[in-house]
Amino acid sequence: MSKIIRAELGHTKELARLFNLYRIFYEQTSDEELAFDFVKNRLVNNESTVFIAEEESGNFSGFVQLYASFCSVSATPILILYDLYVEQDYRSKGTGRQLMNAAREYAKSNDYDRLELSTAKDNYIGQALYESLGYQRDDEFFHYSLDT
Repeated sequence: MSKIIRAELGHTKELARLFNLYRIFYEQTSDEELAFDFVKNRLVNNESTVFIAEEESGNFSGFVQLYASFCSVSATPILILYDLYVEQDYRSKGTGRQLMNAAREYAKSNDYDRLELSTAKDNYIGQALYESLGYQRDDEFFHYSLDT
């Protein structure tokens, strides 16, 4: 069982390693410097909340990254669960579930109304995890994106 901790600036190097692997998983070119700068800037500027799975060995095996936002319709604060990654060797051991539960507890204890996430249509493993944790699939809205 992993220990879930909140990322601090001192975790940047190891978190960046995981973030780079996450980007590679999504077919991006490996870029350790970009990963380091991105993670560091999010932490320094307090722009995201990150939880890390730490193993007994002290190695980090996964992370979840959250961004604060708002829902205009309900006029409430929400959290966007944007990134979830667990290293290959630690998958199917409950690490992703632990990270998801840490995100939920953080949202509850900080008065966010809900957590929202998007996932690939073919991410069946992720979908099964999310639904087992009580997340509801939204079949009412389409998701759009525009590069600028």
